[in-house]
Amino acid sequence: MSRDWASRQLHFIGIGGAGMSGLALVCHRLGARVTGSDRSDSSYMERLRAAGLAPVVGHDAANLPDGAEVVVSTAIGADNPELALARERGIEPIHRGALLAELCAEKRLIAIAGTHGKTTTTAMLTWALRGLGADPAFFIGGEVPGLGPDGASANAGWGEGEWVVAEADESDASFLELKPEIAVVTNVEMDHHSRWNSIAELRAAFAAFTAGASGLVAPAEDELHVEPLGGAEREARAYGEGGPGPAGLSLDVPGRHNVLNARAALAAAALAGFDLAAVAAALAGFPGVARRLELKGERDGARVYDDYAHHPTEVRATLAALREMEPARLIAAFQPHLYSRTRAFADQFGAALALADEVAVLDVYPAREEPVGALAGVSGLDVARAAADRMGGRRVLWTPTLGQAQEALAKRLAPGAVMVTIGAGDVFKVGEDLVANGARR
Repeated sequence: MSRDWASRQLHFIGIGGAGMSGLALVCHRLGARVTGSDRSDSSYMERLRAAGLAPVVGHDAANLPDGAEVVVSTAIGADNPELALARERGIEPIHRGALLAELCAEKRLIAIAGTHGKTTTTAMLTWALRGLGADPAFFIGGEVPGLGPDGASANAGWGEGEWVVAEADESDASFLELKPEIAVVTNVEMDHHSRWNSIAELRAAFAAFTAGASGLVAPAEDELHVEPLGGAEREARAYGEGGPGPAGLSLDVPGRHNVLNARAALAAAALAGFDLAAVAAALAGFPGVARRLELKGERDGARVYDDYAHHPTEVRATLAALREMEPARLIAAFQPHLYSRTRAFADQFGAALALADEVAVLDVYPAREEPVGALAGVSGLDVARAAADRMGGRRVLWTPTLGQAQEALAKRLAPGAVMVTIGAGDVFKVGEDLVANGARR
């Protein structure tokens, strides 16, 4: 049963985040009164203002309106003054995952989960259904050009069609709030070590995520297969490089991993009753997702890309896709994300980076973590050493800061080369600065 969104007042603490801003915009679109704050300004805050909202920069108890429900993400600490006041008032905050589940319950839900590929698969399916006139609502963990008003980029929107397509996030277990009609699982690997204790625990969570779905999509060639993901009666559809859909799949985005993402989107669309040939045709114009093999420009005749990859499997897929372009030289600048992930995967990161001809490694982007306790002493240098062990004498640079990486890499670019910045932190600034400074010379 639909909620009366127009009767609700929602205050988002951390409204300037990618996911939170998307939720806020959709709630506003549905008629709710929306306020919010964030610690700093951003392009997402500008987008909120353009939609008629007035987000506040800085956290203060005075920002919290009387009678408002409070929405938070995992990133909001208990010492936040707005959250503290809400609890003093007896208001139990709504986690962003629970609010996403409320919104998704308004329509028929296709939810896409998985350690890798879920953002692009969600974006591909949304793009294709848009192209077919289905006008779905959507919640995507990345910006997609053309999905916003007047062709702008967007990561969330509320269409008038019967379907909602949503990325399902396992990092904090919030995907368990969702009740999909069609569940897609792209793959399952350990990634968020601060949340999940073992692969067995994580697999059990994915099984719970799929348990109530009447349709299930999973890889044909994967250790999961389809059957272990819940035992309910359902229609299951496996996918692989060769199907479903036409044998020759035309895509503007490179890489074997993107072929698999497209096949997963096709399988989900087929379960939802859409024609496979029409969906494949719509996917041909998919422009990609920001920070997923995104071309930033050129410098000294070298093409400069950026990618959000932050797991060894993703790093390997990114470099393999760029190898398909046959560059004269492939240069990777990698910034590890989280101390816990770096500690767990330093050797695997080194092995993945060895697909490049040259590597620069930055220090860890800590996000929410501190290098204390079991994480004390963990450093990006661990990854640099692991890469050097596997590079067979090829160049590995230890460039802990953004400035050091930019200075070192500026000397390495030449016609025919491809450089890529890799990581979920702020390493993308290195490539952007190299392109911008090169253009001014």
